[in-house]
Amino acid sequence: MESMTGKEATDLGTTIRVWRERLSPSDVGLPVGRTRRAAGLRREELAERAGVSVDYVVRLEQGRATAPSGQVVAALARALRLTGTEREHLHRMAGLAPPDDGPVPDHLPPGVHRVLNRLGDVAVAVFTAHWQLLWWNPGWAALLGDPAATPPKLRNLARSRFPVGSGGARVSSWPVLVANHDDSDLAIASDLRRATGRFPHDARLAELVRELTEGSPRFARLWASGTVAAHREDRKTVEHPRVGPVEIDCDVLTDGDSELKIVILSAAPGTEAGARFREALTVEELESRGAPRE
Repeated sequence: MESMTGKEATDLGTTIRVWRERLSPSDVGLPVGRTRRAAGLRREELAERAGVSVDYVVRLEQGRATAPSGQVVAALARALRLTGTEREHLHRMAGLAPPDDGPVPDHLPPGVHRVLNRLGDVAVAVFTAHWQLLWWNPGWAALLGDPAATPPKLRNLARSRFPVGSGGARVSSWPVLVANHDDSDLAIASDLRRATGRFPHDARLAELVRELTEGSPRFARLWASGTVAAHREDRKTVEHPRVGPVEIDCDVLTDGDSELKIVILSAAPGTEAGARFREALTVEELESRGAPRE
């Protein structure tokens, strides 16, 4: 096997070749003849096992094909007998998010928890990949109302944005106006579609999509568009009952493989919005002086 240095070692094609060459024919039930020259599987053997053409394998290894589909990547991973970690790496090298056989994670890592607790005057909440509210800090409760009053199942942003029946789902106790409602709704719907690709076997996610598709015509139209994207930032106005309207910036960060969504709401210091934000936090501190709620 040839040695590799620098960027060559991180190329998709080179990585596939290395994995092909390390796999013994006997590992996949093929006879090993005396005249065999290939160090591992031949390209045509990999192509047959993966159900693709030999020419495509050649183009992949030579770097002339750089964006295989998720189906092809999954087939290559099986043919190459990759470990779970290697399979994920192959998906990422192909520009794809690897699927997860488990459920949507709903655990907040201790390190993330520590960082969030050390943030200053901001409202922070953590949502799962399917927009289920998982954790929030006192700033969030001060700005949007304490979610503890809402039953856990109803603390879902998608259910709140696309109400079905009279379930009363909500993650805010008072109105929140979005600068671009259409784009924001589309972002949430596309987030859920992205989550179904990332966690295809999660029953809760499947049930949520079914419920919204059948019960919300607006969600059904957005879902039918097939858009896949990620929610990142937005501008909102919170109609706070004590301090009046508060204009805030909304930024959404994602925590790695778990796809947890960290939503940070803030207002520019030195502005009227910033003063009202601080006033809302002060009211909360005076009334409860509590720690982050779960």
